[in-house]
Amino acid sequence: MELLSKYVEFKNGKKRPDTKGLIPVYGGNGILDYTNVSNMDNGVVIGRVGAYCGSVFLVKDECWVSDNAIKAICYDNIDLSYLYYLLLSLHLNERRIGTSQPLLTQNILNNIEVDVPALHIQKKISSILGSFDEKIQLNNEINKNLADLVQTLYKEQFSDICSADNTGMLSDLCSYSKDKISVSKLNFNTYYSTENMLPNKAGIAEATNLPKTQQTTFCREGDTLISNIRPYFKKILYCDKECGCSSDVLCFTPTHPRYAAYLFNTLYADNFFAFMIAGSKGTKMPRGDKQQIMTYPLIIPSNEELERFNAIAFPALKQIHSNRAETKKLSALRDTLLPKLMSGELDVSDIDL
Repeated sequence: MELLSKYVEFKNGKKRPDTKGLIPVYGGNGILDYTNVSNMDNGVVIGRVGAYCGSVFLVKDECWVSDNAIKAICYDNIDLSYLYYLLLSLHLNERRIGTSQPLLTQNILNNIEVDVPALHIQKKISSILGSFDEKIQLNNEINKNLADLVQTLYKEQFSDICSADNTGMLSDLCSYSKDKISVSKLNFNTYYSTENMLPNKAGIAEATNLPKTQQTTFCREGDTLISNIRPYFKKILYCDKECGCSSDVLCFTPTHPRYAAYLFNTLYADNFFAFMIAGSKGTKMPRGDKQQIMTYPLIIPSNEELERFNAIAFPALKQIHSNRAETKKLSALRDTLLPKLMSGELDVSDIDL
């Protein structure tokens, strides 16, 4: 066993610059912003402080690492991708100090003992695990392209509200779900809160806990969920199954199932989020105004228009959720293999890659 400091140089990040550009700025929870300068080129970013202390991100390009994170720079004796998976396997969040403000320090990281194999074995291990992440990334890119495609179609058909013959408000096509479901019928895969809904329309992650109340809001297949806290994060989800959501999430139920895809794309549009943000209340933690939200102006599509739109939108939504299901299975298999490969329980020396 050797100290991690033999393989890696750790440095704290710096306050993020005010300038804008194309270079990603990383904090403890991933990309925060974009700038035009960098302070790291190829490395691993580690969350240093707060709720995301110990989170790990692989960066194979230049970036700026903020003061909420730590830079991990490889020496010549360790493969970059292997280092990323090694750090994941170490469960760094469990090594933090402090309670009210969790903290991970360079000293803690430097003194972790690790058993690192020869460089050629490292590359084999990172190649095996990387193949899962490459497929996951491909699924994510396909889903984004599908969502953008349907949104483009939506804008082409339904964005010119001024010249439309039949207009109305959001309340004409949906209502907020008032039904309840017993929490005992939910699990980590069927409960959604603002904590496990991902920003920038990226979907959801598995919940880490369930509410302590006996009941919560019931959502049906075809409903759309939007986090009502800090709407500028643009957290949105199309329900592909019955589920439950917290009181901080708005559940929009279409007046008829045929409007489900149209409703989702109406709410998915940046124009809607801008409208929601403009009407939100509060400064530190703004919330959408439920009454104002329902006044959002929109086009009421004819049956023919809706049929043409649904012919593309519903299959696209189905494929997006199929890809997400596959991604979940791939992630689970990768996470099962990770400790076995890192510990040497699975011997890869005879595998030809």
